[in-house]
Amino acid sequence: MRFYLTTHKRHWLRLTDVPLFLKSEHFDRAVKWDVAQGPYAIDSGGFMELKDKGDWERTPRQYVDSLRRIWEHVGPYDWAAPQDWMCEDAIINGGWFGGQHFVGTHLSVREHQRRTVNNFLELRSLAPELRIAPVIQGDTVPAYEECLEMYDKAGVNLQAEPIVGLGSVCRLQSTKKGAEIVTAMASHGLRLHGFGFKILGLERVGHLLASADSAAWSSHARRRPPLPGHTHKNCANCIDYALKWRERVMNSLPPTPAAGLEGGMAA
Repeated sequence: MRFYLTTHKRHWLRLTDVPLFLKSEHFDRAVKWDVAQGPYAIDSGGFMELKDKGDWERTPRQYVDSLRRIWEHVGPYDWAAPQDWMCEDAIINGGWFGGQHFVGTHLSVREHQRRTVNNFLELRSLAPELRIAPVIQGDTVPAYEECLEMYDKAGVNLQAEPIVGLGSVCRLQSTKKGAEIVTAMASHGLRLHGFGFKILGLERVGHLLASADSAAWSSHARRRPPLPGHTHKNCANCIDYALKWRERVMNSLPPTPAAGLEGGMAA
């Protein structure tokens, strides 16, 4: 499995060759660009965008322009997420969850799926060269199946895609429902990427994923003393801690039949 460390520290691209996952917005104010020493992928920042605003303020053309600048200055990335629409209850209905306020889109799951597919089609039309990955969304197995049908009707062969993002499972990953969704989508022969997968989720369904990303190392570090010899309060922004955490995660996982990305996804 290609396991990406999620980070907001874009300068890490020059410090390590392990796969990194970064939001496009972290490059928006870049003056000095760091050339990537290893593989990386780009997140659109959709969760926070919809959580805080209930809509996308950045237009597809603006997003494509940002992706092109990153590609030009940092180097080719494995893939970039589209401006998809998560189908989690908090995103749709809004309210307070886990101490955070969600504005809510107040749209249906099907409308989120329709907008997700349409955005992917528009981004691919604007920039077919930029390795923008489709993402499937839903809240139940039948809903995800309906999303697959939407892509099929739009002429998108998901089985032929190098990677297909599996959205809205981050908070379900270690549950029976989450496992059922991952298993059902993997049965279609898709090379799935799991957004925000933690250790428990990876232990349960990691063998069905081609790749995954996680920022859990940061919250893990925030609750613990810094590494020996480190003078900061904690290691929540520390590359040494992040790399050690990733190594422990990789060593804890069984071999996966979906493996193969480490050697050449970007080829």
